[in-house]
Amino acid sequence: MKVVKTSVQGCLILEPQVFADERGHFFESFSLQRFRNATGVLDNFVQDNHSYSHANVLRGLHYQIEQAQGKLVRVVSGKVWDVAVDLRRSSPTFAQWFGVELSAENRRMLWVPPGCAHGFVVTGEHAVFLYKTTDYYAPAHERTIVWDDPSLAITWPVATPIVNAKDAAGASFKQSPSFK
Repeated sequence: MKVVKTSVQGCLILEPQVFADERGHFFESFSLQRFRNATGVLDNFVQDNHSYSHANVLRGLHYQIEQAQGKLVRVVSGKVWDVAVDLRRSSPTFAQWFGVELSAENRRMLWVPPGCAHGFVVTGEHAVFLYKTTDYYAPAHERTIVWDDPSLAITWPVATPIVNAKDAAGASFKQSPSFK
């Protein structure tokens, strides 16, 4: 597995080793031992999530202010533009964001550390999105930062995304609670 550091501290792109031949391909999508050895991340994963979204659907920017979740995310069908926003005041990259294309074709994964908000927009016809989390979903602690907050100036590749009411009503970055 190849690990690529990003512009947000602790946020990592993971590229699996793919074995391909005339029959198709094989790759190990997750091994706790290899993940820990390659990244130095020792968190345990406690929940797997699966979402399906149509073209231009934007989900996010989500995080939990308590029971903060680290997320290991990947796309198994389709493609998305995936974004992490650093909400850790003690981080040298606080208030910065990073975006990367994740697709079934490039097989990349993104590690989004606890203390970051996360969101994605579907840039193909659809996307099947899988992610592992380091803590359980806790609706009472979930927070949403509005996807188009001008102070973050995220460059989304979809001009008019489809957003649900909860995400459209997200708080501004400046109004959102952050982490130490």
